[in-house]
Amino acid sequence: MSDLTATVSETSTGFHVEGYEKITYDFTFLDGVFNVENPQLADMYKKWGRCFAVTDINVCALYGAQMEQYFQTHGIRLVIHKTKIGEQAKTIPTLLSICDAITDFGIIRKEPVLVVGGGLITDVAGFACATYRRTTNYIRIPTTVIGLIDASVSIKVAVNHGKHKNRLGAYHAPVHTFLDFTFLRTLPVSQVRNGFAELVKISTCADLTTFELLDRYCEQLISHRFGRADGSSPELKQAADIINRRGIHVMLMLETPNLHEIGLDRVIAYGHTWSPTLELAPETPLRHGHAISVDMAFSATLAWKKGLITPADHDRILRLFSRAGLTIDHPLFDEVLLAKGTDAILKTRDGKLRAAIPAPLGQCIFLNDVTAEDMNQALAAHKEVVKTFPRAGAGLDAFVDASDTGVPELKNGHPAKTGHFDLMGMVGSNGLPN
Repeated sequence: MSDLTATVSETSTGFHVEGYEKITYDFTFLDGVFNVENPQLADMYKKWGRCFAVTDINVCALYGAQMEQYFQTHGIRLVIHKTKIGEQAKTIPTLLSICDAITDFGIIRKEPVLVVGGGLITDVAGFACATYRRTTNYIRIPTTVIGLIDASVSIKVAVNHGKHKNRLGAYHAPVHTFLDFTFLRTLPVSQVRNGFAELVKISTCADLTTFELLDRYCEQLISHRFGRADGSSPELKQAADIINRRGIHVMLMLETPNLHEIGLDRVIAYGHTWSPTLELAPETPLRHGHAISVDMAFSATLAWKKGLITPADHDRILRLFSRAGLTIDHPLFDEVLLAKGTDAILKTRDGKLRAAIPAPLGQCIFLNDVTAEDMNQALAAHKEVVKTFPRAGAGLDAFVDASDTGVPELKNGHPAKTGHFDLMGMVGSNGLPN
């Protein structure tokens, strides 16, 4: 939610307007958000007696029936717009299909849309809410590690444009975010690994305690889905809860003073200097966590070559990525892409590189005085180092697949339709696949 306080004063040549926007939004940790015994979400919709939700097809298949039972139990009519979302469908047409569904529902001005899914769906649906009537409220329930740890923290919403990631977007805070880590029970290991990179990102540059826990429990956190999978030990769940809470809290503390990114030196941009160019460069795009891992690993090598971290810490950072099955090098990550990525990020960061790097481990500085020769020498050293690592630095399940490309699923040889439907009997019109 936001409120604007503004003043108008006369000047010798006209008028001067000065305004300050107050932004407030809340986070609630709640395992079992759709458990009928937990009324917190339903209480936010009782005023309207209905709820319009946007979710991914796969999330709806897993949790649609539970959502239906939850809202029925609380006497609230539920309408779901489901869509197939992924980097290839994170587009304006997908956004417009959501806007059309909101129109069909007839949403009231202050009524919040419910957005349930991973970071991609919360990005696109959040942007749709930002544009619909210039601003429409929404409540966010992330269901992936990236959604819970990273996308849930920011108020940025966006779609891709051409080959440019998140090129069109806005800043639009949800009224509330529910953080339910039990969704990770059904998350594929490949997606848990994908989100693990975001925790390495924030801990490497801002929270040594979290880094130590990630290093200690790395493989268990991924295989046991942050302590939510069957067979998880109480010790692992406790460690995971500390990691999750600290990770989110640290990112909030770093981002809150700079919600609209007026300041361009951003600790959480570690791994995001060259990765925006790399991520969509392969014919089959890299998963986001793998793209930023390549960037972070190279940035760590750059820090090592400049004497800003010790050789032991450099090795430790790269080995954590490798143990997690994350990518630390890619054939397309070469001098040409490095130059192209540098040129692109200079435009984004007002002419300065502002590369966040660990210095030392658990802390961060920003590099600006890095020449092309410096970067190329570090790149050559990096590629020599990763040859000694398992898989020569390649990651596991590094590329997007049918679960996250946004390509429509096939049923009987034909694309499945996406659209919105009313789980309590009010059927809406079906749309075409995104």
